[in-house]
Amino acid sequence: MKDIPETTLLSAAKFCERHPAFCMAGLRHILFHRATNGLAESGAVLMCGRKLLINEQRFLGWLDARNDIRGEVA
Repeated sequence: MKDIPETTLLSAAKFCERHPAFCMAGLRHILFHRATNGLAESGAVLMCGRKLLINEQRFLGWLDARNDIRGEVA
């Protein structure tokens, strides 16, 4: 059996509980626009039937990359 790297998959509600900086409405907006904001390309969102699961490490990596693109605000 292959060694599968450990990943943390969270529902949107659990993600918001774990990261209080994200409110549910804001996260749902990000997820809704995942095809145009680059989140889908990052592999941070998985579909399991109708349920969206968030790969925590990839989502936070995507967020860091977006901040690098936009630059720092003083």
